Amino acid sequence: MTQPQWLSVGLIIVMMGAFLWGRLRYDVVALLALLAGLALGIIPLKEAFTGFSDDIVIIVGSALILSGAVARSRLIERAMSGLSPAQSSTQVQVFVLVISVAVLSAFIKNIGALAMMLPIAYQLARKGGKSPSVFLMPMAFGSLLGGIVTLVGTSPNVIVSRVRGELTGTPFSMFDFTPVGIVIAVAGCAFLAVGYRLLPRDRRGATSLEAALDIEDYVTEARVADGSKLKDKTVADLRNLGGGEVEIVTILRAKRQIAAPLPDARLKVDDILLLRGEGDALEKVVAEGGLDLVGRDHKERVPGNGETPVERVSEAVIAPGSLLIDQTAAELNLYTHHGVNLLAISRAGERLSERLRDVRLRSGDVVLVQGGEDVLPERMVELGLLPLADRPVALGSTRRALVTGGVLALTIAALAFSLAPVPVVFFAAAVLLVAFKALPLREAYSNVDAPILLMLAALIPVSDSLRSTGATEVFATWLASVGSGLPGWASLGLILVAAMAVTPFLNNAATVLVMAPIGAGFATQLGYKPDAFLMAVAIGAACDFLTPIGHQCNTLVMGPGGYKFTDYARLGAPLSLLVIAIGVPAILIFWPLR
Repeated sequence: MTQPQWLSVGLIIVMMGAFLWGRLRYDVVALLALLAGLALGIIPLKEAFTGFSDDIVIIVGSALILSGAVARSRLIERAMSGLSPAQSSTQVQVFVLVISVAVLSAFIKNIGALAMMLPIAYQLARKGGKSPSVFLMPMAFGSLLGGIVTLVGTSPNVIVSRVRGELTGTPFSMFDFTPVGIVIAVAGCAFLAVGYRLLPRDRRGATSLEAALDIEDYVTEARVADGSKLKDKTVADLRNLGGGEVEIVTILRAKRQIAAPLPDARLKVDDILLLRGEGDALEKVVAEGGLDLVGRDHKERVPGNGETPVERVSEAVIAPGSLLIDQTAAELNLYTHHGVNLLAISRAGERLSERLRDVRLRSGDVVLVQGGEDVLPERMVELGLLPLADRPVALGSTRRALVTGGVLALTIAALAFSLAPVPVVFFAAAVLLVAFKALPLREAYSNVDAPILLMLAALIPVSDSLRSTGATEVFATWLASVGSGLPGWASLGLILVAAMAVTPFLNNAATVLVMAPIGAGFATQLGYKPDAFLMAVAIGAACDFLTPIGHQCNTLVMGPGGYKFTDYARLGAPLSLLVIAIGVPAILIFWPLR
């Protein structure tokens, strides 16, 4: 090997060691590796920042925005709601969650699909008195299995497709991965439905700030509108819509007040309902039931330029000395004097039964307030309100589920029928969702995972140094010498295992960038077509079940699930063996070597 080749290999090894060491965050490690490559002269200056304009960065960033909009719209939760009666046992719940996240991951980037399904797992765990650890790792592995089914399910497939296009002139299409991917995904999901029992039962996730501040007893007011789905429905229907977590404290009808209404009492148009429950459950009832929050019955402010301002909902506690103490919302006339709407109140140790406007506020009350994004922080300071946390509060926000569903359907259709290049499709979807306000701009930016994008952008030229220095050809020659005496299926298995072994330390996308040229060169050396070997690289890189560091999905569930590093191998090792045993013959059937 030449000196540049040794330097390139050494840089990759040091970078892998830094990833494993874990003292520096992965994006910092990748950026330092990029600087080191420039300093060593193995990365040309003109190639240093090509990763920032790479299609992969656009696809990943746009997919995260799309996933955020779908999660905000509750489309997935609504689709899953019909399955809840069947989710009686833990095994059935695990199976439904794993299958659901796998199916979603086939069409949406797998980390986005997993993120959308996590709230449902938390809800099932809370209702069943279980630890979320029972569900989270199987779901993470299910998202990886589902991601290998289509081109857009995971980054390795996109990268492998690009490598094939460079080698043969024809990249893999949307469903070229499907035959092999479905075989592996079905077998893997079936294993996870029973294999979850291998996980330790005593794992408990770390309490997040959001969970620590979770308020379970908000009281809000909502009016039954003429077009509401709950018009002429019963109190029991409303409770069912909220999953049993929302209670009607009082119905105000004309001049009548119906306290603690019976389950068969029917709701009428213009009824004002005093609702009590956890914030997400309240929001679900208001949004899906077509109710109008009474606190929002004010016309929106329109600034001088004629644009409608972005409304924001914040959760805050009434501090000592606040102007609100011993006052009611009606007395203060909050909206007229301060431009703020009071949407809900929570008071520790007391069950409120009065209308919001008549509740005399106290120090320590938790309130949800709404106002223009440009003025709300200042108004909260004036009123003596202390924000509890910078976390999303859905109650009172507008959910444009129809817009989100339409954009999602168009995105899937455009990808399925190759109506436009993949990065253009995802970029267009992200822009349309923001333009049509299906996702507020603030949330769109927060959904873009900057560290992941920076890491990808930095790793592209770093990993490409193996190819540019000729190191990949050397490795391909070595592998060819090792595999020359092996049958074709064993050579293919060797590449699959090699990719699976590297990805825990180098990130799945980076693994493909390194291993795909090696696999293609290996196939050429042995006189085989590269397709089967590229497919093996994609599957091996996507199926990291042994550590929490090789794929973002595994990392995402580590804290909430309370898992230890070694827990992944307990469930992941047998699953990896299953993938190898099924994947090699499946690839050979659908992608012959010659």
